[in-house]
Amino acid sequence: MEKILHVPEGKDSTDSRPETLITPEPDASHYWRDLWRFRELLMLLVWRDVLVRYKQTAMGMSWAILRPLTTMLVFTLVFGKLAKLPSNDAPYALLVFAGMLPWQFFSATFSDAGNSVVGNGHIISKVYFPRLIIPLSALFVGMVDFATAGVVYLGLSMFYLHMPSWQIIFLPFFAILLCMFVLACSLWVASLNVNYRDFRFLVPVAIQLGAYLSPVGFASSIVPEKWRLLYSLNPMVGIIDGFRWCLLGGQNALHWDALAISIGITIALLIPGIRFFRRTESGFADLM
Repeated sequence: MEKILHVPEGKDSTDSRPETLITPEPDASHYWRDLWRFRELLMLLVWRDVLVRYKQTAMGMSWAILRPLTTMLVFTLVFGKLAKLPSNDAPYALLVFAGMLPWQFFSATFSDAGNSVVGNGHIISKVYFPRLIIPLSALFVGMVDFATAGVVYLGLSMFYLHMPSWQIIFLPFFAILLCMFVLACSLWVASLNVNYRDFRFLVPVAIQLGAYLSPVGFASSIVPEKWRLLYSLNPMVGIIDGFRWCLLGGQNALHWDALAISIGITIALLIPGIRFFRRTESGFADLM
């Protein structure tokens, strides 16, 4: 819902034409109503970003398949063949791929959504719409690659004759938790990045460190028990373990303490993150 304020004439001696200032209604219910009203804009942004991502590439959408497969092969060779780490009664390639599904979605989407507001400054400075649409569009774009990688995992599980068991019914819960965590991190960075452009350099460093601190190429069971609680302070630990429990079962146990920490940190980041984003979005156009 938009509120139109007419500025009286004669404010500026050089320009006596009336001015119109368009601002969002302060009522929170109007904001969420606007978010739904602009859903077509959200879909257009998603479609645009999907097309731009693979535009003028020789292999197109195939990159969404080749990237996780290449990383899986490297991790399997290094951790499975050379380091001979345990695979918890599952093919090591599937262990790695099951961990890469949530991690690659997090890393790619967090990077895109964190820079999404600055990258769409030309739109923000021209027209009003709920700015939350912009990081949400990056989240939906990441879901496209996530779904594609999921189909690849299904093909690998059929190849290795290691199909998911009954735990697969809980996979949507962990997928929603992953999306909430990605959105929570993205809202903070996207908003702060408008004022402090340093975050565009900090995000790749944080993602690179997170790849080593998260159980992507190995099972979290190799972490000593005395360090388990400290290691679980990384929210991606509980999420990745949850994905592996759903997809692989067997000895890939679900650690409830790590899951509880992941849920708690996600909620603690998401709710204040939405409030902070909404409080700062009114000044985005002035800083672009």
